[in-house]
Amino acid sequence: MRQRPIGTATRGTTNPNRLRRMDRWITAVHGPALRRSDDPVAVDLGYGAAPWTAVELLRRLRTAEPRTTVVGIEIDPDRVAAAKPYEREGLAFVHGGFEIPLDAHPTLIRAANVLRQYDEDEVAAVWARLCARLAPGGLLVEGTCDEIGRRHVWVALGPEGPRTVTFATRLASLERPSDLAERLPKALIHRNVPGEPVHAFLRDLDRAWATAAPYASLGARQRWIAAVRAVSADWPLTDDVRRWRQGEVTVRWSALRPGTDVS
Repeated sequence: MRQRPIGTATRGTTNPNRLRRMDRWITAVHGPALRRSDDPVAVDLGYGAAPWTAVELLRRLRTAEPRTTVVGIEIDPDRVAAAKPYEREGLAFVHGGFEIPLDAHPTLIRAANVLRQYDEDEVAAVWARLCARLAPGGLLVEGTCDEIGRRHVWVALGPEGPRTVTFATRLASLERPSDLAERLPKALIHRNVPGEPVHAFLRDLDRAWATAAPYASLGARQRWIAAVRAVSADWPLTDDVRRWRQGEVTVRWSALRPGTDVS
């Protein structure tokens, strides 16, 4: 007997290109793992009321590895039925939840705007369940973005657990980096308070952004690069200027882990 789907339905809100920043990062960072895989399967978990994010994920991942297939998984059977007409070679939609009802172990699971409705103390168990379904060398990307994808924060996890946190934004609309706090994933959003490392990181990035104000005459991108380069002296960043130019910065999870002493 097939297992009952695990989880609860999201609001289903979705828009075309909403997850483009996350997709761009995944393609750049995880592309080599897709190419090494004998069967590169990616899951768009909780894709919502319309299938746009799964359709776009397939297109973007195939620029890194043309053999990639994408499976959209939704806990709401009506959403699966509505997505079925969009199936084609390399793209399928199935009914399911956090159990990931596939025979294959996916190389990628993307869960965007899925855990927002859960309690913080439920996140670790969901992460562990999803990471256990990954293929060797696989990646879970879990995070939150605004309705049109201007601001996005996500955690990247391997089978061993969380690795990094990435902050990504449309720089032209950014007033200060801490505006991204409203899009922190569930594991971090309630930790943006004095004494917690994620609060300290955003505080330091705000200060560096303010100090880099003279670069604004050269454009928001140059100001962001200068600010990120400044905080790299005190925070363990895992990327470089090639990613910073995209309006991103990625920090090791160990530095932002809730409860870490930042005194």
